[in-house]
Amino acid sequence: MLLREKSSGDLVEVIDSNSLLNPFVDQVKVQFQCGQDLADPEMCDKKGLTFPSGEGLPECWLNGHYRTKA
Repeated sequence: MLLREKSSGDLVEVIDSNSLLNPFVDQVKVQFQCGQDLADPEMCDKKGLTFPSGEGLPECWLNGHYRTKA
């Protein structure tokens, strides 16, 4: 799955989609898709990612307690 990093605007490919969907995991392994050579995979905060359209990730991917009222 391709997502966009908010700070740089670069596209990243999510290597581990299970960690992306798990709301109790704060970071996901990604590989930046800029340049001709593939970059080494690295960890990235999920809160710093959006869909390529600019839409944020669903709350249920980011917060394991999203149904609990504070």
